[in-house]
Amino acid sequence: MLSALRDRLGGLGEWLTRPAAPCLYDRQLVWIALILMVTGLVMVTSASVPVATRLTGMPFYFALRHGFFLICALVIAAFVVQIPLERWRQLSVPMLLGSIFLLIAVLVVGRSVNGASRWIPLGIFNLQPAEVAKLSLFIFLSGYLVRQYHQVRESFYGFIKPLVVLAVMAGLLLMQPDLGSFVVMFVTTVGMLFIAGAKLWQFLAMLAAAVLGITLLIIFEPYRLRRVTSFMDPWEDPFGSGYQLTQSLMAFGRGDWLGQGLGNSIQKLEYLPEAHTDFVFAVLAEEVGLVGVTVVLLLIFALVFKALLIGRKCLQSRQLFGGFLAFGFGFWFAFQTLVNVGAAAGLVPTKGLTLPLISYGGSSLFMMATAVAILIRIDHEQRQAARYGPAEETDENDDEQE
Repeated sequence: MLSALRDRLGGLGEWLTRPAAPCLYDRQLVWIALILMVTGLVMVTSASVPVATRLTGMPFYFALRHGFFLICALVIAAFVVQIPLERWRQLSVPMLLGSIFLLIAVLVVGRSVNGASRWIPLGIFNLQPAEVAKLSLFIFLSGYLVRQYHQVRESFYGFIKPLVVLAVMAGLLLMQPDLGSFVVMFVTTVGMLFIAGAKLWQFLAMLAAAVLGITLLIIFEPYRLRRVTSFMDPWEDPFGSGYQLTQSLMAFGRGDWLGQGLGNSIQKLEYLPEAHTDFVFAVLAEEVGLVGVTVVLLLIFALVFKALLIGRKCLQSRQLFGGFLAFGFGFWFAFQTLVNVGAAAGLVPTKGLTLPLISYGGSSLFMMATAVAILIRIDHEQRQAARYGPAEETDENDDEQE
């Protein structure tokens, strides 16, 4: 018995002191995503109890649905991570056309919520085509930047073609209306074109046109103008246009350093609208305080940093498709987080965007989990190529032109 115990202790000591074997995927990225998902489940459970009780009589109705969505997202991610990047590149155009079809379909058969037709009812959940469109656009744009790499860097024609595709999707999004998703897609597209090496004057012209267009959209749409004015001074009309933001700011104020404790939020008791979706970050701030908010933001920052680091390694090894796509996902996660957190904290006008991997909602969770799974696959193929050499040609920009 003593010899067996010594053998076990010796094996444990060897396990603790021996370095882990090199791994062909980023385990830290997996753990970061899982921790964010679990955090989202906990916060959605806490934030949704009052509204679920009022609407359904079941306190954990939304929590159970989000748990189901989370399991489905993990199954989707486990399937997606097995798909080679080359297959995504081949499917980029069909996916883009499919997402455009969904954006048209939602205008015809979509479900209207608060005056916006953004969801297609599918029984167990409502599909939001805008989330599918984001993923499809970034995959298409990555493939385009590989095919037209030199043209994008040297010609205005190569720079403007993806913007035409973006303009078509923007028109369909604004008919829903969904300005927030368009802004995320625009910023990410600009970032990817910048990484591809487009000329600076082209960016300046595009940004000037975009700022002018968004300003006109805000000025000539009364509800958007109210959002901007209430964002600038929510206390001017705290029970009208500024109500949501003032309640969110109260949640931040009550959170202090360490928060009120999980489940102890007051603002979620139907004072703060959309507490488990767009404003779940305000409930998180109230219940876990500045310390908890900092931890969550650091986790999201780590996810973004991982995406950018993977993209940089891919571009250095001439795996252009994976590199551009990784950068696109990094910009997507970063800017959508900035808008969601900024809206909850009163830094930017409210835009109705979810907090990646945390907010309630099947469509957003599925697409974000898919993006993370593709990111893991990008990292895996980069590591595999670095160790064993590329299995096949990864850079086609020298011999393939549209």
